[in-house]
Amino acid sequence: MAILHDVIPPFQLFQPSSLDEAAELLEAYGDDAWIIAGGMDSFDWLKDRTKRTEVVVELGQVPELQGIREVDGGLEIGAMTTLTDIAESAIINERFSVLAKAAGLVASPQIRHQGTIGGNVSQDTRCTYYRSGWTCYRAGGNTCYADTPTAVNREHAILNASRCVAVSPSDTAPALVALDAQMVIRRGSRERVVDAVDYFVGPDLDITRMTVLEHGDLLTSIRMPATWSGARFYFEKVRDREVWDFPLVNIASAVRESGGRIEEARVVVGAVAARPLRLRAVENALAGQLVNTQTIARAGELAIEGARPLRFNGYKVPLMRNLVQRAVRGGPVTGTA
Repeated sequence: MAILHDVIPPFQLFQPSSLDEAAELLEAYGDDAWIIAGGMDSFDWLKDRTKRTEVVVELGQVPELQGIREVDGGLEIGAMTTLTDIAESAIINERFSVLAKAAGLVASPQIRHQGTIGGNVSQDTRCTYYRSGWTCYRAGGNTCYADTPTAVNREHAILNASRCVAVSPSDTAPALVALDAQMVIRRGSRERVVDAVDYFVGPDLDITRMTVLEHGDLLTSIRMPATWSGARFYFEKVRDREVWDFPLVNIASAVRESGGRIEEARVVVGAVAARPLRLRAVENALAGQLVNTQTIARAGELAIEGARPLRFNGYKVPLMRNLVQRAVRGGPVTGTA
């Protein structure tokens, strides 16, 4: 299907100056409203004309949605805070460096200056078939074009596929899940808080969405409790090019140790499924263990249990295993532990 790279179709633009005004607009226009944060994902859709909207609510003038604040020993990050601000934040680097590292590896410096944390965790999948306007399951059709004998599916899922094999493209999402972050969502005058691990949606729950956000919902901030502050963190992203590219596989981990043993761990991988996956079997196996060769090897094998590669993405299986091993060790796995 051909894509029209043309002038964006006209729409009505609103630029609210307060959170209350933004919430009122979204409630008033419902399904017709399209939220724009940094615009990195949205403008792709609009200029390609594969999705259209009559109303755009642009959030750049809402001060309540920006900034990094200390709350109850942890941090709260406004959803409109740029990825550059997060990557360069002294307090985030000091307490939650895994998030700073993830934010600093998103795309390119120019995109990080404009892109926001809320947009990065809420962006749509980058599946080529879906983005090109093919009527796949995610677009309301009855076929997954990426999961056919002749499909090009090098970037697609190896785990938890359910009809759709598209993956989550976010770099910050695995870090937030590893930190037990909470997502604060506003709808009208009401607010709800969702654990980061539950914010992301797989195709088994809803094949048309990547997150729990519905029309009228607005992600306002992200809270990180003090629980993992100062833990041993690890983040790594594997991509084709050193800048701009989305992850082929990424990993975020948080580990607390005592006396050379792991007390508790969070290990989360991205770009292998439609949502960032918390590897609970790996986490359970690590509890109480020394970080040695046997522990590292066991973690890697547990991570890939159930993996079902497609025609062109079998490389993701050993890649994911090796990244998990590196995360457990805290760096490249060479020699003996």
